[in-house]
Amino acid sequence: MIKVSVMYPNASDVKFDIDYYCNTHLAIVEECLGDALKGGNVDYGIGGGQPGELAPFIAIGHLIFDSVAEFEQSFGPHAEKIMGDLPNFTNAQPQIQISEIKV
Repeated sequence: MIKVSVMYPNASDVKFDIDYYCNTHLAIVEECLGDALKGGNVDYGIGGGQPGELAPFIAIGHLIFDSVAEFEQSFGPHAEKIMGDLPNFTNAQPQIQISEIKV
């Protein structure tokens, strides 16, 4: 299994509507990806490694798939729709990491 992590870098000028992200954007993602999406979760950054430090990422969305191929096949046709929704909840440019789940 693989995990696709969509990480939204944090900064003092970053805007992020976590309610829209969780309730609207993720519904779009789930609809587009269909049965290829096996699960996922959302982390919302509340702090960094030092007291008072900003979290490095304001939010991270994790999506689980059986394989990279299944992710690519399900995401590709809907990439424009999914990515086009970003301005509705953030001004951050996401970073994406694909990882193999080991444990």
